[in-house]
Amino acid sequence: MNLAALTIERADEVRRRFGTPCYVYDRAGLEASARRALAFPAPFGFTLRYAMKANPSRGVLTLFRDLGLHIDASSDYEVERALRAGFPPDTIQLTSQMPSRRLAEFLGQGVVFNACSLYQLEEFGRLARGYAVSVRMNPGLGSGSTNRTNTGGPASSFGIWHEYLGDVKTLAERHDVRITRLHSHIGSGTDPAVWKRATRMTLDLAAELPEVAVVNLGGGFKVGRMPGEPSVDLADVGTHVSQEILAFRERDGRALHLEIEPGTYLVAAAGLVVATCVDVVETGRDGYLFAKLDTGMTEVTRPSLYGAQHPIQVLAEGREAAEVVFVGPCCESGDILTPAPGDPEALVPRRVPRPRIGDLVVVGGAGAYCAAMSTINYNSYPQAPEVMLESDGTLRLLRWRQPSGQIWANEA
Repeated sequence: MNLAALTIERADEVRRRFGTPCYVYDRAGLEASARRALAFPAPFGFTLRYAMKANPSRGVLTLFRDLGLHIDASSDYEVERALRAGFPPDTIQLTSQMPSRRLAEFLGQGVVFNACSLYQLEEFGRLARGYAVSVRMNPGLGSGSTNRTNTGGPASSFGIWHEYLGDVKTLAERHDVRITRLHSHIGSGTDPAVWKRATRMTLDLAAELPEVAVVNLGGGFKVGRMPGEPSVDLADVGTHVSQEILAFRERDGRALHLEIEPGTYLVAAAGLVVATCVDVVETGRDGYLFAKLDTGMTEVTRPSLYGAQHPIQVLAEGREAAEVVFVGPCCESGDILTPAPGDPEALVPRRVPRPRIGDLVVVGGAGAYCAAMSTINYNSYPQAPEVMLESDGTLRLLRWRQPSGQIWANEA
């Protein structure tokens, strides 16, 4: 959702009806990104999975379900949430760092399992002899704006290291398991050449697994949240990937069905947080002007984690501009919304209309890895509400603000 599209009047309506901080998602933006991704070129069939870890809100899930998307789930709990949102079990794939404690149950329902380690593959073989399985491999290549968004290469624990392909084949033979799907995910980026290389490395692995009929290249399609920050050209990436799949058909004779599983690409730009400036402080001539908001790491943790950048707009007119550092409400020195790019230890002020107490402030690019990754209940702050901006301009509540009693309701 473009920050400029949220008028002062609409932001004020959000605050009056739901309070701040509050997440707002744009239905039109979510639908548009899904349709762009559904157009990803694939010569022999295509499935679009939503990496629901980016934003597991039921309102978002049901919207994507109705558009025909499938699900990539990163835990048993995400599988359960997807089932509750109405996804058929056979459209859900479990790709988890943690070995599943409910694997037999999910397999019985028809959930697709993606083994992410040799141990996970062996566990599957013990439970489901003779069944088909997906295997996640680390092809040896990683990509990401920081090490914390890189999920491939030797410094990543995700997937089975490509040099252990022989062990994968041995385990599959021992348990009479058929490997019919191959999965890889290298991280995030915008360079089509990287995706072309990653595709080729993945297909080289597929060539060693003769029953593989589906290749999943994961997600990580970068979205530029800040002005001038690059975003991936999905059609361009798709062209490179399709060329590699066609070349594989020529070499190997197999026409592989393609899957991708974006999260950020589908939801990041379609969400924002409406907040209120609750205090303004200065630290002298050689210091900073700080605007304290009622949102921060409680709703948008990415800046504190790895110096991620989010656009911030002060909804005020006719004010002089000032260099401002935005901080959150927590008693935590790391609760910073404007760190240096890629460096959560450094501060970089933003030039904005000089904030005043009570001003509405909007944090953009908050549709992905914000509500899902927030530090809920730190300092006992409640989980923020979520609202959908519908196509007709109305605001529909997706999740209430957490009642304070729920924060300690499970204390023994």
